[in-house]
Amino acid sequence: MCLAVPGRLISIDGEDPLTRQGRVDFGGVIKSVNLAYVPEVQEQDYVLVHVGFAITIVDPREAERVFEYLRTLEQEADEPQ
Repeated sequence: MCLAVPGRLISIDGEDPLTRQGRVDFGGVIKSVNLAYVPEVQEQDYVLVHVGFAITIVDPREAERVFEYLRTLEQEADEPQ
């Protein structure tokens, strides 16, 4: 099973399309990801990230739906059994 997570691109480093990196905010956790698969991406876009690569640009509303679902899962995990 594969897992990809949305995040908001906060900055872009580099100009070479194959090695360009971006700093992506995953709800407060900032990670560096490779942007080779999304050459048209711009700062503040939401991207779907899998194993360190942004694989597509995501609609902001869809990204927010995923974030809300993850928050719900976290709250349920914190509730006493």
